[in-house]
Amino acid sequence: MIYKKIVYVTLFILSILFFNSCSSVKNVAYFQRVENKSVNDKDKSASKPTPFVKKYDLYEAHIKPKDLLSITVVSSVPEASRIYNLVMPQLSEINRGSTLSEPSLQAYLVDNDGYIDFPVFGRIKVGGLTRQELQTKLLEKLAPAFSKETPIVTIRIINYTINILGEVANPGRFETSNDRMTIFDGLALAGDLTIYGRRDNVKILRENAAGVKEYITVNLNDKNVIFSPGYYLEQNDVVYVEPNNSKSRSSKYGAAESFGISSLSLLLTLTSLILTVFKI
Repeated sequence: MIYKKIVYVTLFILSILFFNSCSSVKNVAYFQRVENKSVNDKDKSASKPTPFVKKYDLYEAHIKPKDLLSITVVSSVPEASRIYNLVMPQLSEINRGSTLSEPSLQAYLVDNDGYIDFPVFGRIKVGGLTRQELQTKLLEKLAPAFSKETPIVTIRIINYTINILGEVANPGRFETSNDRMTIFDGLALAGDLTIYGRRDNVKILRENAAGVKEYITVNLNDKNVIFSPGYYLEQNDVVYVEPNNSKSRSSKYGAAESFGISSLSLLLTLTSLILTVFKI
């Protein structure tokens, strides 16, 4: 009889641990409930699955105030395109004298009104445009000077950075070189969320081109996160991962105190269970 009770107690404890682990997976796993769907739901014989897909246009970043832009104009005649590049000559000392070295390109700083000062053309409105739209705009202005060819215009945002704070392995400031970063790209650079980070309530602080700030909440557990306005991070976004309830409670105590309290709580629960089962 006592042996059976011990077995029942053991099974009960294991079941509690099992259900707790299942609950933890629900709180931690990304892209939950993603299922393949049949090509034709009415045709039950259809065996070829299709992924969970919605078609959207490819993401393109929009230029904002305080962005640093690298703009180069190249043609088959360097003398013709040189005047359209913002260069900054560098001085190097040779034998106590100064000589001009190879000039380097200077970045364009977008002002608060969304303008840059471009050689020959003067002030140009670039705020709110994508790189492709700005490229088209510059090519139209360059067309009269290049009647025999179309010059190559290359544009990059060179300070495309985001900040990630909170419950991640390596919080900090991160940048991308291709003007595109998803929320998962950013979290990967930060070493992913810790086990104490809330996946269902990640906050993004964003400032648009007009200077208006907004908060976006992202649920990483939800399969529809890829359609959220916060899925693609914009330049200078701030991502904050808040701690879960367990971390919030433990922050009131040190590591030793937290471990002691958890152990004592578990011990008291097991003692109470044993006393109940054996009716001591």
